[in-house]
Amino acid sequence: MPDLISRWKTGLTHNSRAAFGRLAILFGTTEINSQTWEDLESLLLQADLGIDTTKSVINSIRTDVHARGLTRSSEIRSSLETELRLRLDVAPALNLLIRPTIILLVGVNGSGKTTSAAKLGCRFAEDGKRVLLVAADTFRAAGVGQLRVWAERLEIPIVAGQMGSDPGAVVYDGIHSAISKGYDVVLVDTAGRLHTRYNLMEELKKVQRVAGKALAGAPHAVWLVLDATNGQNALVQARAFKEAVGVSGIILAKLDSSAHGGMAFAIQRELGLPILYAGLGEKAEDLMPFDPDAFVKGILDAEL
Repeated sequence: MPDLISRWKTGLTHNSRAAFGRLAILFGTTEINSQTWEDLESLLLQADLGIDTTKSVINSIRTDVHARGLTRSSEIRSSLETELRLRLDVAPALNLLIRPTIILLVGVNGSGKTTSAAKLGCRFAEDGKRVLLVAADTFRAAGVGQLRVWAERLEIPIVAGQMGSDPGAVVYDGIHSAISKGYDVVLVDTAGRLHTRYNLMEELKKVQRVAGKALAGAPHAVWLVLDATNGQNALVQARAFKEAVGVSGIILAKLDSSAHGGMAFAIQRELGLPILYAGLGEKAEDLMPFDPDAFVKGILDAEL
């Protein structure tokens, strides 16, 4: 456990310094006044909590400060930590009783989707699951090649299509291969696509339908990979993908490189989607199950 907590704190160093670092100055020994609330609002907005979440957090802290009769700005810290934690849900466990469990990974170009697929494969394999990777990104030769490299490195089997081939056919073949060979989990890496491109989103819907034809009830989960460095802009993407293919969970990639960790709160408030995993580094083991407690403490750089 200490090692796990340490990894979260280390991975969120950029967030705690760039986005929330000035809170240490705010939480000094001065008295709470109107400037305190303005500064806190400014910092939370810069950290990408979003306007609605920021206002909600500050209103709750104001109520707590009044009820407890707090007068020093240093006393706000614990109240802020509590309020932030209340706005993050613990993600439900994935039901892996269905064999194979089909997980569709979606997202825009460059979000870190292919790397996340490989890292997820590593996690499931370490948990004793037989994993199959399906490279359904037939538009980008580099995408298939990247996943192949990861698959060889992690010793995880892969099904891939030819450049320009029908991605639905690749998914269909991959699922049938998993069924016949008794795999536990199938991770489908789809092509990155702009959420504003109607034809590409329609194609993604087709891939989803094909999965259902290959195995009734599939895909059993649709996970959207978001680049955490994009901040609030990622919310627009998430809404479009949720509407198109019924996204059931979020993977926050590149969280270790981002100063916009506050977007996690906006995702919960505005989309109602659980954050399942967070990317805290480049290694396969650095895709961590999202831990709300460690996340909040990590961005505030509190003692864990």
